[in-house]
Amino acid sequence: MTLIRFLAALCVSALIATPLAAQDRRVPSSPAELRLSYAPIVQRVQPAVVNVYAAKVVQNHNPFLDDPIFRRFFGIPGGPQEQMQRSLGSGVMVDPSGLVVTNVHVIEGADQVKVSLSDKREFEAEIVLKDSRSDLAVLRLKDSHEKFPTLDFANSDELMVGDVVLAIGNPFGVGQTVTHGIVSALARTQVGITDYQFFIQTDAAINPGNSGGALVDMSGHLVGINTAIYSRSGGSQGIGFAIPSNMVRVVVASAKNGGKAVKRPWLGARLQAVTPDIADSLGLKTPSGALVASIVPNSPAARAGLKSSDLITAIDGQTVEDPNAFDYRFATRPLGGTAQIDVVRAGRPTKLTVALETAPDTDRNEITLSGRSPFSGATIANISPAVADELHLDADTEGVVVTNIAEDSAAANVGFQKGDIIMAVNNRKIARTSDLDKAAREQARLWRITLVRGGQQINVTLGG
Repeated sequence: MTLIRFLAALCVSALIATPLAAQDRRVPSSPAELRLSYAPIVQRVQPAVVNVYAAKVVQNHNPFLDDPIFRRFFGIPGGPQEQMQRSLGSGVMVDPSGLVVTNVHVIEGADQVKVSLSDKREFEAEIVLKDSRSDLAVLRLKDSHEKFPTLDFANSDELMVGDVVLAIGNPFGVGQTVTHGIVSALARTQVGITDYQFFIQTDAAINPGNSGGALVDMSGHLVGINTAIYSRSGGSQGIGFAIPSNMVRVVVASAKNGGKAVKRPWLGARLQAVTPDIADSLGLKTPSGALVASIVPNSPAARAGLKSSDLITAIDGQTVEDPNAFDYRFATRPLGGTAQIDVVRAGRPTKLTVALETAPDTDRNEITLSGRSPFSGATIANISPAVADELHLDADTEGVVVTNIAEDSAAANVGFQKGDIIMAVNNRKIARTSDLDKAAREQARLWRITLVRGGQQINVTLGG
């Protein structure tokens, strides 16, 4: 019995030992192998990563200050008190002249923006371009007369899950910090942060303050701009998201060319996701691709021969998993050329060539309303094809749309939102921005407003 137990123990020992031997563990063969480090990459990259500080003045209104007795008792002057709100983030130098890319949400609403370099020097910065659709902004350093270190762009389409990456930024304002991890996933399209849902996911530690910072590969090239984290605690839990460098490249190119807005290709078609039920009805093995729901007349899609119920499966040879993936792929194509789209139509594959051109933006007539109406502080526009594309509206939508709301304005306090379509005011149809501007100037005691939000018609009555 003792011998049997000995042999059994020997067999178990052999089974355990085999996998360990397969790992090929060995003692480092030279002092150089003991010094393997990311330091050379960091030293080359770090000077091009900056800290971004944004500040804005807000009116902090305390209702107690309306009471003169309260003010006199405590010796406090009347009226609203100004308060400085500050935010911090990170940025990446992308041009030697002093162009910095960061996130829009880092500098949104800022009255003052400062950029701090890795050598502790600070510069005032101006906002050159803001692209809310991608959450990317480009800044320019003021009063700078030197060439700054920059990062080169990598082709983010060449990234693979498992690639090692470094994240560099200014978490919690403690100063420039480097963390490392791997690419956990690619083409994340259900994050819900920007219009273009196509993110690199990484487990490199990213925390508040890292927004706008660099995600770099082992060649020291920029593969993404760190933008958001998934967290229940507010700190890093190993799920961070970065905007791919191919999208960053498009925004930076627009800024370098002097553009105030990013111009992108327009397809002129509404796409929808393929559900399992739709996949079954189409005879598909998997629910993937982008299904064409409708086509805008005379659009690039219409001229290319795209039709409703076509299933887009690839663009220029790159697989399209869903409408978000197509939007990203299409938006990063250069204007002026063409793109080849793979389509399945009635079960048969076909290829179409689509022109890469911008959406018509004639007669936008964007204005900001003022005065004593509930619309004061709202920026409105006529619904051109470009406006419909930007706000994800149907191309045949009529009316006037809200494109922006000023903070602490009457429109914001009433509850108007970006994307609201104003159909009528006091029983008068609103067809153009001039109609709403005229209606907003009237002295009304009651405001009866009809608007459409998210496809739902809402009737509102407000006191004057």
